Amino acid sequence: MIPNLNLPAPRDYTAGAGMPGDRQARMAARQAFVSLKLTFLSALDHLDDEHWLRVQVIAAEEPVDLWLLRAPVFSMLADANHRPRRQLLRRGLDSMFPDLDEAASGFTPL
Repeated sequence: MIPNLNLPAPRDYTAGAGMPGDRQARMAARQAFVSLKLTFLSALDHLDDEHWLRVQVIAAEEPVDLWLLRAPVFSMLADANHRPRRQLLRRGLDSMFPDLDEAASGFTPL
């Protein structure tokens, strides 16, 4: 017969660690975010009045923060000379937010 020692249940030290696939997914998402952030910063290079916007981009912690900054950045790049930068930024945003394309919605013009 085994004596009853009233020992507590063993702790599970793997709780919250996640599976290796989860970790890889988090790392891929983080790398995509950093890439988009660098795209924003490169789009703002060589602009005179971008200091406050550059600070906001650097302070962004989530992809949605960059999404909310897209309108001010595009307005800074409204000049025809900045078309390649706007295209680069659009491609970066499309890579992070692919489902937000206008053609994907049901509200496209006929």
